Amino acid sequence: MSTNTGTATAFLNIGEAAARSGVSAKMVRHYESLGLLPHVRRTEAGYRQYGETEVNTLRFIRRARDLGFSMAEIAELLRLWQNRRRSSAEVKRIAQAHVADLERRIAEMAAMKQTLQQLVSCCHGDQRPECPILDDLGQ
Repeated sequence: MSTNTGTATAFLNIGEAAARSGVSAKMVRHYESLGLLPHVRRTEAGYRQYGETEVNTLRFIRRARDLGFSMAEIAELLRLWQNRRRSSAEVKRIAQAHVADLERRIAEMAAMKQTLQQLVSCCHGDQRPECPILDDLGQ
Protein backbone atom coordinates (compact mmCIF):
# COMPACT_ATOMS: atom_id res chain seq x y z
CA MET A 1 0.00 0.00 0.00
CA SER A 2 1.51 3.31 -1.03
CA THR A 3 0.79 6.65 0.52
CA ASN A 4 0.55 9.84 -1.41
CA THR A 5 2.29 12.64 0.44
CA GLY A 6 2.10 15.11 -2.47
CA THR A 7 -0.91 16.82 -3.93
CA ALA A 8 -3.27 14.46 -5.62
CA THR A 9 -3.74 15.09 -9.29
CA ALA A 10 -7.40 15.21 -10.16
CA PHE A 11 -8.14 13.68 -13.52
CA LEU A 12 -11.11 14.70 -15.61
CA ASN A 13 -13.10 12.68 -18.08
CA ILE A 14 -13.45 13.96 -21.63
CA GLY A 15 -16.75 15.75 -20.95
CA GLU A 16 -15.31 17.60 -17.94
CA ALA A 17 -12.14 18.54 -19.83
CA ALA A 18 -14.23 19.74 -22.75
CA ALA A 19 -16.44 21.86 -20.50
CA ARG A 20 -13.48 23.41 -18.67
CA SER A 21 -11.66 24.22 -21.88
CA GLY A 22 -14.63 25.44 -23.90
CA VAL A 23 -14.35 22.89 -26.71
CA SER A 24 -16.61 19.95 -27.50
CA ALA A 25 -15.66 16.38 -26.65
CA LYS A 26 -15.68 15.64 -30.37
CA MET A 27 -13.07 18.35 -30.95
CA VAL A 28 -10.97 17.07 -28.04
CA ARG A 29 -10.81 13.70 -29.83
CA HIS A 30 -10.08 15.46 -33.13
CA TYR A 31 -7.22 17.49 -31.68
CA GLU A 32 -5.81 14.33 -30.15
CA SER A 33 -6.03 12.53 -33.51
CA LEU A 34 -4.15 15.43 -35.16
CA GLY A 35 -1.41 15.26 -32.55
CA LEU A 36 -2.18 18.73 -31.18
CA LEU A 37 -3.07 17.14 -27.88
CA PRO A 38 -0.84 14.28 -26.78
CA HIS A 39 -2.44 10.93 -26.11
CA VAL A 40 -3.61 10.98 -22.51
CA ARG A 41 -3.63 8.28 -19.91
CA ARG A 42 -6.60 5.95 -19.81
CA THR A 43 -8.39 4.05 -17.12
CA GLU A 44 -8.43 0.26 -17.17
CA ALA A 45 -11.84 0.57 -18.86
CA GLY A 46 -10.27 2.72 -21.61
CA TYR A 47 -11.68 6.11 -20.60
CA ARG A 48 -9.42 9.08 -21.26
CA GLN A 49 -8.14 11.00 -18.23
CA TYR A 50 -7.21 14.65 -18.61
CA GLY A 51 -5.22 16.83 -16.27
CA GLU A 52 -4.73 20.56 -15.96
CA THR A 53 -1.95 20.52 -18.57
CA GLU A 54 -4.27 19.06 -21.20
CA VAL A 55 -7.08 21.47 -20.28
CA ASN A 56 -4.67 24.40 -20.66
CA THR A 57 -3.54 23.05 -24.02
CA LEU A 58 -7.16 22.77 -25.14
CA ARG A 59 -7.79 26.38 -24.06
CA PHE A 60 -4.73 27.44 -26.05
CA ILE A 61 -6.03 25.63 -29.14
CA ARG A 62 -9.53 27.11 -28.73
CA ARG A 63 -8.15 30.66 -28.45
CA ALA A 64 -5.90 30.16 -31.47
CA ARG A 65 -8.90 28.83 -33.45
CA ASP A 66 -10.94 31.84 -32.30
CA LEU A 67 -8.25 34.03 -33.86
CA GLY A 68 -8.48 32.08 -37.11
CA PHE A 69 -5.13 30.28 -37.07
CA SER A 70 -4.95 27.16 -39.22
CA MET A 71 -4.31 23.75 -37.66
CA ALA A 72 -0.76 23.81 -39.04
CA GLU A 73 -0.15 27.23 -37.49
CA ILE A 74 -1.63 26.06 -34.20
CA ALA A 75 0.66 23.03 -34.20
CA GLU A 76 3.66 25.31 -34.66
CA LEU A 77 2.43 27.78 -32.03
CA LEU A 78 1.85 24.93 -29.58
CA ARG A 79 5.37 23.66 -30.19
CA LEU A 80 6.73 27.13 -29.49
CA TRP A 81 4.49 27.64 -26.45
CA GLN A 82 5.74 24.42 -24.93
CA ASN A 83 9.40 25.29 -25.63
CA ARG A 84 10.54 27.80 -23.01
CA ARG A 85 13.79 28.38 -24.97
CA ARG A 86 11.93 29.54 -28.07
CA SER A 87 12.52 32.83 -29.79
CA SER A 88 9.60 35.22 -29.69
CA ALA A 89 10.64 36.25 -33.20
CA GLU A 90 9.31 32.91 -34.49
CA VAL A 91 5.96 33.51 -32.79
CA LYS A 92 5.77 37.05 -34.15
CA ARG A 93 6.56 35.82 -37.67
CA ILE A 94 3.62 33.39 -37.55
CA ALA A 95 1.27 36.06 -36.17
CA GLN A 96 2.37 38.64 -38.76
CA ALA A 97 1.84 36.16 -41.60
CA HIS A 98 -1.62 35.43 -40.22
CA VAL A 99 -2.45 39.15 -40.02
CA ALA A 100 -1.36 39.55 -43.66
CA ASP A 101 -3.57 36.61 -44.66
CA LEU A 102 -6.53 38.11 -42.76
CA GLU A 103 -6.00 41.46 -44.50
CA ARG A 104 -5.93 39.73 -47.90
CA ARG A 105 -9.15 37.84 -47.15
CA ILE A 106 -10.85 40.99 -45.82
CA ALA A 107 -9.94 42.82 -49.06
CA GLU A 108 -11.31 39.92 -51.14
CA MET A 109 -14.54 39.92 -49.13
CA ALA A 110 -14.90 43.70 -49.47
CA ALA A 111 -14.59 43.34 -53.25
CA MET A 112 -17.20 40.55 -53.24
CA LYS A 113 -19.53 42.72 -51.18
CA GLN A 114 -19.13 45.68 -53.53
CA THR A 115 -19.84 43.51 -56.58
CA LEU A 116 -22.91 41.98 -54.96
CA GLN A 117 -24.19 45.39 -53.87
CA GLN A 118 -23.91 46.62 -57.47
CA LEU A 119 -25.75 43.56 -58.78
CA VAL A 120 -28.49 43.90 -56.15
CA SER A 121 -28.98 47.57 -57.00
CA CYS A 122 -29.39 46.64 -60.71
CA CYS A 123 -31.98 43.94 -60.00
CA HIS A 124 -35.62 45.08 -60.02
CA GLY A 125 -36.63 42.27 -57.69
CA ASP A 126 -40.09 42.08 -59.21
CA GLN A 127 -42.11 39.47 -61.11
CA ARG A 128 -40.10 39.80 -64.32
CA PRO A 129 -37.70 36.96 -65.16
CA GLU A 130 -34.80 39.27 -66.06
CA CYS A 131 -32.21 39.27 -63.30
CA PRO A 132 -28.77 40.86 -63.57
CA ILE A 133 -27.57 38.81 -60.60
CA LEU A 134 -28.26 35.51 -62.39
CA ASP A 135 -26.96 36.96 -65.69
CA ASP A 136 -23.66 37.83 -64.01
CA LEU A 137 -23.36 34.43 -62.35
CA GLY A 138 -24.04 32.75 -65.71
CA GLN A 139 -21.22 34.54 -67.51
